[in-house]
Amino acid sequence: MERLTNISVVREILSRHGFTFSKALGQNFLINPSVCPRMAEYAVTDDNTGVLEIGPGIGVLTNELLKRAKKVVAVELDKRLLPVLDETLGEYDNLKVINADVLELDLHKLISEEFPGMRVVVCANLPYYITSPIIMKLLEDKLPIDTITVMVQKEAALRLCAEEGSRDNSAITNAVRYYATPELLFHVSSGSFMPAPKVDSAVILLTLRNPDRKPRDEKMLFKVIKASFAQRRKTVLNSISSSMSLDKTELSGILMSADVQPTARAEKLTLDDFIRIADALSDR
Repeated sequence: MERLTNISVVREILSRHGFTFSKALGQNFLINPSVCPRMAEYAVTDDNTGVLEIGPGIGVLTNELLKRAKKVVAVELDKRLLPVLDETLGEYDNLKVINADVLELDLHKLISEEFPGMRVVVCANLPYYITSPIIMKLLEDKLPIDTITVMVQKEAALRLCAEEGSRDNSAITNAVRYYATPELLFHVSSGSFMPAPKVDSAVILLTLRNPDRKPRDEKMLFKVIKASFAQRRKTVLNSISSSMSLDKTELSGILMSADVQPTARAEKLTLDDFIRIADALSDR
């Protein structure tokens, strides 16, 4: 269905199915006709691509993906939207809709069963309230996917794509950079949605890669990153000491041995700095 960005058409379809928006699920449907084609073009670069979409809504983005991809598997949590998707996307034979919580799915199994022999990517308009957990699951599960193209809240996009040493540098910035190369593609105004959220959005592209350098203990690395940003106004010495219950004098020596100044702030550190700290703590 090509008219899914027409507000009157969308309202008529939703009304016919008795659908009302759920704030708890962060439902905001795209109605800007220029956004989804751009997202789909970034995500699907050849006709042997399989796409995992999270939260298809009424199928605006799904429609554009289906025109380009070999197959789309859309995971939708809200079962009320299943009959809506049957109506809006019923013409396609390369779509499978799964009613499930993506955070609880075995995505390795899903990809293996649904996309044999295909290049696999993720493309989604993510609910604001669950952006970070979904992105980190996709990365930490080490799935056989090439890219993640997602729309997120603008503020989250700036954090996810922040440069090392910048004000927006955060714990998730470093976690994402460990697994992928992030790129901010374009901004999307709040008026592009129905209902309109109070904030603007942005589309980002995460290109997955093998880490340039691995710590001896990945769990320790992410523990150090989380602890460093737990109290970001404090020095890395005070923040890590407090969060990990480490003696400050001993920790100061560990930081110095990792060539990190104890008085530094977390946002000024690089991913390589965190890896050296994690390795020094692992050796402790």
